[in-house]
Amino acid sequence: MKLNKFISVCLVFISLLPTVVFAAQNAKIAFAKGNSLYAKGNYKEALAVYKRINEDGYQSAILFFNMGNAYYRLGDLAYALLFYEKAHKLSPGDDDINFNIKFANSKISDKIEETPEFFLSNWMKKIILSWPIDLLSIVNILLIFIASVLMVIYLFANTILIKKTTFFVGLSFYILGFIFIFISNRQTEYLESHRQGIIFSGAVSVKNAPIEGSGTLLILHDGTKVNIIDNQNGWMKIMLANGNQGWVKINDIKEI
Repeated sequence: MKLNKFISVCLVFISLLPTVVFAAQNAKIAFAKGNSLYAKGNYKEALAVYKRINEDGYQSAILFFNMGNAYYRLGDLAYALLFYEKAHKLSPGDDDINFNIKFANSKISDKIEETPEFFLSNWMKKIILSWPIDLLSIVNILLIFIASVLMVIYLFANTILIKKTTFFVGLSFYILGFIFIFISNRQTEYLESHRQGIIFSGAVSVKNAPIEGSGTLLILHDGTKVNIIDNQNGWMKIMLANGNQGWVKINDIKEI
């Protein structure tokens, strides 16, 4: 019974495979078209192509990065930063993405100084975020696979030299694999626990309570990135890079 179920699942997967490959190929062609339009200066048309690709369910750092570039060329700084940050979440160590985020942030109205971070925490964060998550996954699989092959060779080897070599090299690959698995897990946990958003809607009043008539603490403008702490009754509690906290209406912020 279990065997029949397994065979059925495999057959369904095989039958869907051509559709998946065809869809991926279509997305690749559309992406090339969008890039061609962008290169010719047709930023609005390029953005429309990128949006359709995203709406079809495709996500990648390069797609979001190009969407951010198109929005920036069209003068929409808030959306540019939103998609640069989306690209950053998928590829946090990418120098081009990080440069564009820094450059775009230099153009926004609000200049907020970050609270200094303990150097060990900052150093650890840089290590964790230096690898794209998809690359980490590939490296993990390759390391564990190679280590497993070496251990199989070790079990069936006839000479002491081959046994020693395959055992210690295989063990080294296992250790490296588990290190990369740890980094991958820490990166996923970090990105999931750090909810962030970009302020939209022009000038936004940050309130001291999630109530319409509450006092205004400060005004934020389009493009400012904030940390999201909580949300209730149509309001989001945010924290700025300098540690200040307050409440904004949920419609005035778009989560990254």
